Amino acid sequence: MDSVVRPLGVVGGSLIVTLAVGWAVDHALRRADARHPETPLWQLLRRARLPLQLVICSSLLRGSYKQAHLARGHTQAVGQVLTLVLIGACAWLVVRVAAAIVEASYSRYASGAQDAARVRRVRTQVSLIQRAVSVVVGVVAVAAMLLTFPAMRGFGASVLASAGLIGIVAGIAAQSTLGNLFAGLQIAFGDMVRIGDAVVVEGEWGTVEEITLTYLVVRTWDERRITMPVSYFTSKPFENWSRGDARMTGTVYFHLDHTTPVDLMRARLQEVLKECPQWDGRAWGLVVTDATPTTIQVRALATAKDADDIWTVRCVVREQMIDWLRREHPYALPRINTAQAPGLAEAPEREQATPDASDIGPGPGAR
Repeated sequence: MDSVVRPLGVVGGSLIVTLAVGWAVDHALRRADARHPETPLWQLLRRARLPLQLVICSSLLRGSYKQAHLARGHTQAVGQVLTLVLIGACAWLVVRVAAAIVEASYSRYASGAQDAARVRRVRTQVSLIQRAVSVVVGVVAVAAMLLTFPAMRGFGASVLASAGLIGIVAGIAAQSTLGNLFAGLQIAFGDMVRIGDAVVVEGEWGTVEEITLTYLVVRTWDERRITMPVSYFTSKPFENWSRGDARMTGTVYFHLDHTTPVDLMRARLQEVLKECPQWDGRAWGLVVTDATPTTIQVRALATAKDADDIWTVRCVVREQMIDWLRREHPYALPRINTAQAPGLAEAPEREQATPDASDIGPGPGAR
């Protein structure tokens, strides 16, 4: 009977205490969230309930498993497993708590900030810091797990003795990885590119969707994803349309006939822009920028608050101006002037004057 009661008491007691503490902590967090709804920290900390319960349960079992008299021949192995579970659960809990604190800090900052570019910068830094913390905690947890094995302690001493050689080899082997790692930190704190920035890389326009310590994801306008190493942005030139001020100036070019009424076209452009909600009203214009023997080049200019709006403004101007020219001034559209070659006009007459061979009778020598 004692062999059944002891294990049930130890395991059941540990589970009851774990559930009770988990419920109490969750209840306290919900009450704190209800009292302070403006602070998202308490709601985010509730995500750490499961790792907290795992830490409590594994620590209770680690301290009392010997009294349960289970697996008496494998007591050391059971203790080793519980120790590993406890270390992993602690690492999981630290990562969840750190993520909650970081996300809550960013949410409070973003809700009160007015500068969208600065918000994107902080978001980029926060996401990279969160990933770096997760990596550090994971490495420390793995190292702590390895040190729980007696055989690994001696191996660690030999590794430390040859740390110089291993460091050189690892540095050469992981040169590209380390370069991307430092490039990611440089991007995070150098304000070169941020999450949400509109960029042009390798001839592709898109928005930065994700930045990690090793790679960066750009979402193009047609919903493709371009994954690039972060070292690209520290070693090659690229366009960042959102750095500083997101406002942009767009141009639309028309190739038209010399008879185009430029003044009327300028007035029509102003009407089109006034009806376009994406135009921010800062500037506009229409000028003739070039002329060839057959056409003129007319440039329409307009402004908008960001890259998305300037694309829409350009499309609206291009479509409505061409439609207006087609309806009101079709002669202004480019034409290809053709004329008949001088020699071809006389060719039919010569062909008509030339007798056909069948109309010629036989000559004097014909029989």
